Amino acid sequence: MFTGLIEEIGVVKEKRSMGKGFRFHFSADKILFELKIGDSVNVNGVCQTVVEFNNSYFCVDTVEETVKKTNFGSLKIGDVVNLERAMSANGRFGGHFVLGHVDAIGKILSINKTSIGYELTVKFDSKYSNYLIPVGSVAIDGISLTLADVNHSDFTIAVIPHTWENTILKSKKSGDTVNLEFDIIGKYVLKSLGKNSGVISEDWLSKLGY
Repeated sequence: MFTGLIEEIGVVKEKRSMGKGFRFHFSADKILFELKIGDSVNVNGVCQTVVEFNNSYFCVDTVEETVKKTNFGSLKIGDVVNLERAMSANGRFGGHFVLGHVDAIGKILSINKTSIGYELTVKFDSKYSNYLIPVGSVAIDGISLTLADVNHSDFTIAVIPHTWENTILKSKKSGDTVNLEFDIIGKYVLKSLGKNSGVISEDWLSKLGY
């Protein structure tokens, strides 16, 4: 499990085809501390298993299913990526529960600078709209972010300067794709109540005592 608080930005150093998947080499520094083979690392919102590493990079094997469900297939040598190690049992918890299981690929519609940061509007498949509510959480390329506005097939987030400067958001432009993971709590609420065709809203959650 992850928090969505990015620890550092890595770089794609190598991308090698392996059947219908890939082996990636990512440069890193901070996250290599106490890293072990088999550890999980969140790379752009995708939970990946470390299969090899040294003091300047680590490697992961990305399977076909992951390539289909994420934008990993479009990564190129030199591209930057968000990196976060899995939570430690005694660590502080910030952000929100992020599993590294991408639900959908979104597309950035616009990026606007504001007086206090940036606003991004992202288009997504409307079949996932039930999982989003204003002031709820969403993970974009592994970053825990708060929803400022939600429509049927797009949403807007406000990004503070610290997050902008310390993640790959600063390298994004309109038209770029992003990996989206919707809040696991919203998914379980809908499933447990048998309301998969319903809509989560602030009023609806309030009536249920949330």
